[in-house]
Amino acid sequence: MDRERLLQIQAALDGASGSSTRDLCRACAQIVEVSGAGISLMVGGGSEPLCASNRTAARIEDLQYTLGEGPCFESHARRAPVVEPDLAETADGRWPSFRAGAMAAGAAAVFAFPLRVGAARLGSLTLHQDRAGPLTATQYTDALATAEVAVHEILVAQAEGDDGRLAGQVAELGAYRAEVHQASGMVSVQLGITVAEGLLRLRARAFAEGRPLADLAADVVTRRIRLDR
Repeated sequence: MDRERLLQIQAALDGASGSSTRDLCRACAQIVEVSGAGISLMVGGGSEPLCASNRTAARIEDLQYTLGEGPCFESHARRAPVVEPDLAETADGRWPSFRAGAMAAGAAAVFAFPLRVGAARLGSLTLHQDRAGPLTATQYTDALATAEVAVHEILVAQAEGDDGRLAGQVAELGAYRAEVHQASGMVSVQLGITVAEGLLRLRARAFAEGRPLADLAADVVTRRIRLDR
Protein backbone atom coordinates (compact mmCIF):
# COMPACT_ATOMS: atom_id res chain seq x y z
CA MET A 1 0.00 0.00 0.00
CA ASP A 2 1.28 3.47 -0.85
CA ARG A 3 1.95 5.91 1.97
CA GLU A 4 -0.65 8.42 0.79
CA ARG A 5 -3.48 5.85 1.01
CA LEU A 6 -2.35 4.71 4.46
CA LEU A 7 -2.37 8.32 5.68
CA GLN A 8 -5.89 8.74 4.30
CA ILE A 9 -7.06 5.70 6.25
CA GLN A 10 -5.35 6.91 9.41
CA ALA A 11 -6.97 10.33 9.08
CA ALA A 12 -10.44 8.85 8.50
CA LEU A 13 -10.27 6.53 11.52
CA ASP A 14 -8.67 9.14 13.74
CA GLY A 15 -11.53 11.50 12.99
CA ALA A 16 -14.14 8.80 13.61
CA SER A 17 -12.65 7.65 16.91
CA GLY A 18 -13.14 11.16 18.26
CA SER A 19 -16.88 10.60 18.48
CA SER A 20 -18.24 7.07 18.94
CA THR A 21 -17.55 3.41 18.30
CA ARG A 22 -20.40 3.32 15.79
CA ASP A 23 -18.71 6.08 13.82
CA LEU A 24 -15.48 4.10 13.95
CA CYS A 25 -17.21 1.08 12.38
CA ARG A 26 -18.98 3.28 9.84
CA ALA A 27 -15.62 4.70 8.81
CA CYS A 28 -14.21 1.18 8.39
CA ALA A 29 -17.10 0.26 6.08
CA GLN A 30 -16.71 3.46 4.08
CA ILE A 31 -12.96 3.02 3.66
CA VAL A 32 -13.25 -0.53 2.32
CA GLU A 33 -16.48 0.29 0.44
CA VAL A 34 -18.52 -2.58 1.83
CA SER A 35 -22.10 -2.79 3.09
CA GLY A 36 -21.17 -2.81 6.75
CA ALA A 37 -18.54 -3.41 9.40
CA GLY A 38 -18.37 -4.60 12.98
CA ILE A 39 -15.61 -4.97 15.56
CA SER A 40 -15.46 -7.53 18.34
CA LEU A 41 -12.78 -7.82 20.99
CA MET A 42 -11.87 -11.33 22.11
CA VAL A 43 -11.99 -11.87 25.86
CA GLY A 44 -11.66 -15.16 27.74
CA GLY A 45 -12.35 -17.31 24.70
CA GLY A 46 -15.45 -15.35 23.69
CA SER A 47 -16.20 -12.26 21.65
CA GLU A 48 -17.32 -8.88 23.00
CA PRO A 49 -19.06 -6.69 20.40
CA LEU A 50 -17.55 -3.21 20.38
CA CYS A 51 -19.36 -1.55 17.49
CA ALA A 52 -21.35 -2.04 14.31
CA SER A 53 -21.96 0.31 11.41
CA ASN A 54 -25.58 -0.68 10.79
CA ARG A 55 -28.33 -3.11 11.80
CA THR A 56 -27.02 -6.03 9.74
CA ALA A 57 -23.50 -5.61 11.12
CA ALA A 58 -24.91 -5.44 14.66
CA ARG A 59 -26.79 -8.69 14.10
CA ILE A 60 -23.64 -10.35 12.73
CA GLU A 61 -21.63 -9.30 15.81
CA ASP A 62 -24.38 -10.45 18.17
CA LEU A 63 -24.68 -13.81 16.40
CA GLN A 64 -20.95 -14.39 16.81
CA TYR A 65 -21.15 -13.38 20.48
CA THR A 66 -24.21 -15.55 21.13
CA LEU A 67 -23.13 -18.64 19.18
CA GLY A 68 -19.38 -18.56 19.76
CA GLU A 69 -18.77 -19.22 16.06
CA GLY A 70 -18.25 -17.21 12.91
CA PRO A 71 -15.54 -15.50 10.89
CA CYS A 72 -14.27 -13.34 13.78
CA PHE A 73 -13.43 -16.45 15.82
CA GLU A 74 -11.77 -18.18 12.88
CA SER A 75 -9.75 -15.09 11.96
CA HIS A 76 -8.68 -14.60 15.58
CA ALA A 77 -7.63 -18.24 15.97
CA ARG A 78 -5.79 -18.41 12.64
CA ARG A 79 -4.23 -14.97 13.04
CA ALA A 80 -5.12 -14.38 9.41
CA PRO A 81 -7.93 -12.97 7.28
CA VAL A 82 -10.94 -15.19 6.67
CA VAL A 83 -13.02 -14.68 3.53
CA GLU A 84 -16.39 -16.15 2.63
CA PRO A 85 -17.58 -14.48 -0.58
CA ASP A 86 -20.83 -16.44 -0.80
CA LEU A 87 -22.55 -17.52 2.41
CA ALA A 88 -25.17 -19.45 0.43
CA GLU A 89 -22.44 -21.68 -1.00
CA THR A 90 -20.46 -22.18 2.22
CA ALA A 91 -19.70 -25.80 3.09
CA ASP A 92 -22.26 -27.09 5.58
CA GLY A 93 -19.67 -27.67 8.29
CA ARG A 94 -18.59 -24.02 8.46
CA TRP A 95 -20.52 -21.88 10.98
CA PRO A 96 -23.90 -23.54 10.28
CA SER A 97 -25.94 -21.54 12.79
CA PHE A 98 -24.09 -18.28 12.19
CA ARG A 99 -24.41 -18.62 8.44
CA ALA A 100 -28.18 -19.02 8.57
CA GLY A 101 -28.58 -16.06 10.92
CA ALA A 102 -26.26 -13.81 8.94
CA MET A 103 -28.09 -14.49 5.69
CA ALA A 104 -31.43 -13.88 7.38
CA ALA A 105 -30.05 -10.51 8.53
CA GLY A 106 -29.19 -9.55 4.96
CA ALA A 107 -25.53 -10.54 4.57
CA ALA A 108 -24.45 -12.44 1.46
CA ALA A 109 -20.67 -12.41 2.05
CA VAL A 110 -18.44 -11.92 5.11
CA PHE A 111 -14.77 -11.14 5.58
CA ALA A 112 -12.88 -11.01 8.89
CA PHE A 113 -9.49 -9.46 9.61
CA PRO A 114 -7.60 -9.93 12.89
CA LEU A 115 -6.92 -6.97 15.16
CA ARG A 116 -3.42 -7.44 16.47
CA VAL A 117 -0.34 -5.61 17.65
CA GLY A 118 2.74 -7.74 17.13
CA ALA A 119 2.00 -11.14 18.65
CA ALA A 120 -0.88 -9.81 20.75
CA ARG A 121 -4.34 -10.57 19.36
CA LEU A 122 -7.22 -8.33 20.46
CA GLY A 123 -10.15 -9.25 18.24
CA SER A 124 -11.44 -9.03 14.70
CA LEU A 125 -12.90 -6.61 12.19
CA THR A 126 -15.79 -8.28 10.36
CA LEU A 127 -16.99 -6.82 7.06
CA HIS A 128 -20.07 -7.88 5.13
CA GLN A 129 -21.60 -7.35 1.71
CA ASP A 130 -25.30 -7.55 0.84
CA ARG A 131 -24.33 -9.21 -2.44
CA ALA A 132 -22.21 -12.30 -2.93
CA GLY A 133 -18.75 -11.85 -4.37
CA PRO A 134 -15.10 -11.49 -3.34
CA LEU A 135 -13.39 -8.29 -2.28
CA THR A 136 -11.37 -6.61 -4.98
CA ALA A 137 -7.60 -6.48 -4.55
CA THR A 138 -7.90 -2.82 -3.51
CA GLN A 139 -10.65 -3.57 -0.98
CA TYR A 140 -8.61 -6.41 0.50
CA THR A 141 -5.52 -4.24 0.86
CA ASP A 142 -7.58 -1.42 2.38
CA ALA A 143 -9.20 -3.87 4.82
CA LEU A 144 -5.80 -5.08 6.04
CA ALA A 145 -4.66 -1.50 6.65
CA THR A 146 -7.98 -0.53 8.25
CA ALA A 147 -7.74 -3.38 10.75
CA GLU A 148 -4.17 -2.41 11.60
CA VAL A 149 -5.04 1.25 12.15
CA ALA A 150 -8.33 0.53 13.97
CA VAL A 151 -6.69 -1.50 16.72
CA HIS A 152 -4.30 1.36 17.44
CA GLU A 153 -7.22 3.81 17.61
CA ILE A 154 -8.96 1.57 20.14
CA LEU A 155 -5.87 1.18 22.31
CA VAL A 156 -5.04 4.89 22.25
CA ALA A 157 -8.62 5.86 23.13
CA GLN A 158 -8.70 3.36 25.98
CA ALA A 159 -5.41 4.68 27.35
CA GLU A 160 -6.60 8.28 27.19
CA GLY A 161 -9.66 7.43 29.26
CA ASP A 162 -11.75 10.35 28.03
CA ASP A 163 -15.38 9.42 28.76
CA GLY A 164 -16.59 11.62 25.94
CA ARG A 165 -14.70 9.60 23.36
CA LEU A 166 -14.30 6.04 22.22
CA ALA A 167 -12.62 5.14 25.51
CA GLY A 168 -15.87 5.50 27.41
CA GLN A 169 -17.55 2.94 25.19
CA VAL A 170 -14.58 0.57 25.38
CA ALA A 171 -14.90 0.73 29.16
CA GLU A 172 -18.59 -0.16 28.90
CA LEU A 173 -17.62 -3.62 27.65
CA GLY A 174 -16.94 -4.60 31.25
CA ALA A 175 -20.48 -3.73 32.32
CA TYR A 176 -21.92 -5.41 29.23
CA ARG A 177 -20.10 -8.63 30.02
CA ALA A 178 -20.89 -8.44 33.74
CA GLU A 179 -24.65 -8.33 33.12
CA VAL A 180 -24.48 -11.44 30.93
CA HIS A 181 -22.51 -13.29 33.62
CA GLN A 182 -24.89 -12.08 36.32
CA ALA A 183 -27.81 -13.45 34.29
CA SER A 184 -25.94 -16.74 33.82
CA GLY A 185 -25.57 -17.01 37.58
CA MET A 186 -29.26 -16.35 38.13
CA VAL A 187 -30.20 -19.00 35.56
CA SER A 188 -27.85 -21.46 37.24
CA VAL A 189 -29.72 -20.97 40.53
CA GLN A 190 -33.13 -21.16 38.88
CA LEU A 191 -32.34 -24.43 37.08
CA GLY A 192 -29.86 -25.98 39.50
CA ILE A 193 -27.05 -26.08 36.96
CA THR A 194 -23.53 -24.63 36.68
CA VAL A 195 -22.93 -21.03 35.66
CA ALA A 196 -21.33 -22.24 32.43
CA GLU A 197 -24.46 -24.25 31.64
CA GLY A 198 -26.54 -21.21 32.54
CA LEU A 199 -24.68 -19.19 29.90
CA LEU A 200 -25.32 -21.92 27.34
CA ARG A 201 -29.05 -21.81 28.16
CA LEU A 202 -29.07 -18.05 27.73
CA ARG A 203 -27.27 -18.28 24.40
CA ALA A 204 -29.61 -21.00 23.14
CA ARG A 205 -32.73 -19.04 24.07
CA ALA A 206 -31.42 -15.78 22.63
CA PHE A 207 -30.62 -17.52 19.35
CA ALA A 208 -33.98 -19.33 19.26
CA GLU A 209 -35.82 -16.04 19.80
CA GLY A 210 -33.60 -14.13 17.38
CA ARG A 211 -32.70 -11.46 19.92
CA PRO A 212 -29.43 -10.04 21.26
CA LEU A 213 -27.98 -11.98 24.17
CA ALA A 214 -27.45 -8.75 26.11
CA ASP A 215 -31.16 -7.91 25.86
CA LEU A 216 -32.18 -11.31 27.19
CA ALA A 217 -29.62 -11.03 30.00
CA ALA A 218 -31.05 -7.65 31.00
CA ASP A 219 -34.54 -9.17 31.19
CA VAL A 220 -33.25 -11.97 33.41
CA VAL A 221 -31.34 -9.62 35.72
CA THR A 222 -34.38 -7.34 36.12
CA ARG A 223 -36.57 -10.44 36.67
CA ARG A 224 -38.82 -9.80 33.72
CA ILE A 225 -37.97 -13.30 32.50
CA ARG A 226 -37.20 -16.57 34.28
CA LEU A 227 -35.82 -19.53 32.35
CA ASP A 228 -37.40 -22.07 34.70
CA ARG A 229 -40.87 -21.22 33.43
